[in-house]
Amino acid sequence: MSGHLSYAEALVVGALQGVTELFPVSSLGHSVLLPALVGGSWADDLNVSTPESPYLAFIVGLHVATALALMLFFWRDWLRIITGFVTSIRHRRIATADERLAWMIIIATIPVGVTGLLLEHTFRTVLGRPMPAAVFLALNGVILYGAERLRRRALAIRPATTPDMPGAGGATLGSGDQGATGSDRRLAARSWRDTTLIGTAQVLALLPGISRSGATMAAGLFRGLDHDDAARFSFLLATPVILAAGVLKLPDLFGPLGDGIHGQVLAGSAASFVCAYLAVRFLTRYFQTRTLIPFAVYCAAAGVASFAWLATR
Repeated sequence: MSGHLSYAEALVVGALQGVTELFPVSSLGHSVLLPALVGGSWADDLNVSTPESPYLAFIVGLHVATALALMLFFWRDWLRIITGFVTSIRHRRIATADERLAWMIIIATIPVGVTGLLLEHTFRTVLGRPMPAAVFLALNGVILYGAERLRRRALAIRPATTPDMPGAGGATLGSGDQGATGSDRRLAARSWRDTTLIGTAQVLALLPGISRSGATMAAGLFRGLDHDDAARFSFLLATPVILAAGVLKLPDLFGPLGDGIHGQVLAGSAASFVCAYLAVRFLTRYFQTRTLIPFAVYCAAAGVASFAWLATR
């Protein structure tokens, strides 16, 4: 970093992280593109592709703040899910919706966890540049639009199959899940195959410009979930992944990479926490009645426009 991360940069990027991590538009893609589009000191100070970048240490704090916002919003749900995990271990069973959902989240997290540990550094340093990010952002729009088209085509052929219908491949749940929401019961009744496929979609988010929430929602729609359930499962899956990514690299903030930016990290993290909480609150209501199409159009347009602007500068 040739410059010095300012408080203005910290607040803007923190707010951007909080919103774009949960909106299906790619937080990493925006973190790469915004500095390049603004130019000047922003391009120098906010370079995520540098192997030992203080900006990366800064983003670690933002990830932790975003995960904490998700945990706060879904705290009742996480209390049930964690309790379900404990009871499943204690009684050596997976019988209730909460027990099954806990293991579904664990299984769905394994592919991205392993891939991230092995390839995150390579993907970030090789592809974490403005031009590839613009291309992947446009591709993210195509993915979101394609998922909506496939879902509409499937609904036109036959009604959406629910987990309680024969042939859905879901589980038969026992009693004891009275505290679970209707959405959680539907999610918990999905098959382990669906769980693995949706969780594996998170791997695409290692590419700057591909959204984690967008990829998992698209995979959920492809596997027959409605928008509300797909969004809820996406947010539940995102919480441990984002938190783990932040905690794993948290020591960077207290080493040389974090020198001189602790105040900026706190300011950016506060902005990220507030914006993430407001974003998830908005989106959980939005997807009850609306689709991914507006986000698909935005990503495609923003990706193409960013690529054209950067190519002609």
